[in-house]
Amino acid sequence: MDTKYIIGVIVLLIVIVGAYLAFAGGSSTEEEKITIAGSTSVQPVAEKLAEKYMEKHPNVKITVQGGGSSVGLKSIGDGTADIGTYSSELKDDETAGITSYEIAKDGIVIAANNENSVNDLTTEQAKEIFGGNITNWDAVDGVSATINVITREDGSGTRDAFISIVMGGKEGTPILKTAVVQSSTEAVKQSVKGDPNAIGYISLADLSDDIKALQVDGVSPSNETILDGTYKIQRPFLFLTKGDAEGATLDFINWVLSAEGQEIIKETGAVPVK
Repeated sequence: MDTKYIIGVIVLLIVIVGAYLAFAGGSSTEEEKITIAGSTSVQPVAEKLAEKYMEKHPNVKITVQGGGSSVGLKSIGDGTADIGTYSSELKDDETAGITSYEIAKDGIVIAANNENSVNDLTTEQAKEIFGGNITNWDAVDGVSATINVITREDGSGTRDAFISIVMGGKEGTPILKTAVVQSSTEAVKQSVKGDPNAIGYISLADLSDDIKALQVDGVSPSNETILDGTYKIQRPFLFLTKGDAEGATLDFINWVLSAEGQEIIKETGAVPVK
């Protein structure tokens, strides 16, 4: 066999094998992974942010899970998530070793069924309803019917914020023990949507036309009333990391806080902070 032919085949094989190894080695180190877990109120906002970010950064894979704010805090503590989502102010005993990034503000909407004739409550009336001292809609100028109270589970950031702002905190009025407990924002919405006599509370970012947002002290929840402070039932949306964020996680958070990321937050119904 011709020596030049053999040498040519060997060179070609070396080139092919080298190219394959270079491609395989390069592709194995390209993808960055970020895991997000926590608040079900923050979850749809985080999902939209992750979707848009991955479109621009195909080498980054972001997964978003719910579970509640307490899950977000626990997940970064035990290392199962890079970012924990949280939807109320952190308590003093929760801040050790944690870096908090406020990505948005949110109103907590007191929601009723669209068939309900009541449109406005005072903060005091809301406290009395969720505490079980007002039990009939006729006490707040509605039709005579028993009020069915819907609340969130322990560990929910939405519940914690609602208790702090409306119920007077841990030392204030407790939420009615017989209230129906739901484990997500969407479950509260469905309960209120399906019951003309129900009342619950949800994130403004998740408000839709199939339920009604009640005014509180004459003020409707909106981006404008949250920013100017006239709507009082509001809380932060937080990204939490164990220590300071680094690498791909920091890059993502910086993008979320950029003008582009804040515009996407606005599109989701949450209130931008910048």
